[in-house]
Amino acid sequence: MKRIGVFALAGITALTLGCNSSRRETAANNPPATGGAVGTAGTAENGVPKGDRTFAHDVTGMNMAEIDLARLAVEHSPSADVKKLAQTLIDDHTAAGEKLSAIASQNSIDVPAQIDDKDRDRHETLAKKQGLDFDKDWADAMIDGHKDLLDKLESRIDKDKLGEWKTRHEDATGKKVEAAGEDVVILPEKSDNPITSSINQWAATTYPVAFAHLSAVKALKDALKKRSTD
Repeated sequence: MKRIGVFALAGITALTLGCNSSRRETAANNPPATGGAVGTAGTAENGVPKGDRTFAHDVTGMNMAEIDLARLAVEHSPSADVKKLAQTLIDDHTAAGEKLSAIASQNSIDVPAQIDDKDRDRHETLAKKQGLDFDKDWADAMIDGHKDLLDKLESRIDKDKLGEWKTRHEDATGKKVEAAGEDVVILPEKSDNPITSSINQWAATTYPVAFAHLSAVKALKDALKKRSTD
C-alpha cells in the first residue's frame, strides 16, 4: 500500500508540474495587454487615442499659422480686399481654434502654444514682400495652408457624405459652386470613443468654413493675377 501511495503521489506531482509548465508557456506566448486601446490610432493615453493627440496637435499648429499670416496681411497688405478677407480668416480660425483648444484642455491633450520654426520662417519671408507681390505670395501661402488643413479634416469625416457635399459644392476644377436645393450635411466619422467623436464632430463642423476660405482665397488670387496684367 505504501508503495502504491508513493507512485500515486509522484504521478500527481508530475501532472501538477506539467500543468504549471503549460501555463507558463501560454503566458509567454500571450503576454497581457498593457493599458489603453490599440488600433489604427495607436496606443491610448488616459483614454485618448494617439491619433487624436496627433490630430489635435497638428491642426492647432496649422490653425495658428493661418491666423498669424492673416494678421500679417491686415497689417502689411495695401489692398482693402486682402485686408477684409484676412480679417474674416482671423475671426473664423480663432473661433474654431478656441473650440478645439477646449476639447484638448478637457482631455489633457498637449497642443502647441505658438507657431513652429517653419511657419515663422514663412512669416518672415512674406513680411519682406511689398505691394502686389506680397498679396500674391500671401494668397499662395493661404491656398497651400488651407489645402493641407482640409486634407487633415477629411480624415475625420464620413467619406460618403463628404463625397455628396463635394459634388454639390465643387465643379470639375475644384472651384466652389452654389448648389440649389437642400444642402448635404457633412457628418463626422463614427467612433465608440467619446473623445474621438468630439474631435470628429469638430472637424465636420469646421470643414465647410475652411472650404469657403479656400474658395475665397482662390478667387482673390485670380483677381490679383488679373490686376497684375492690366
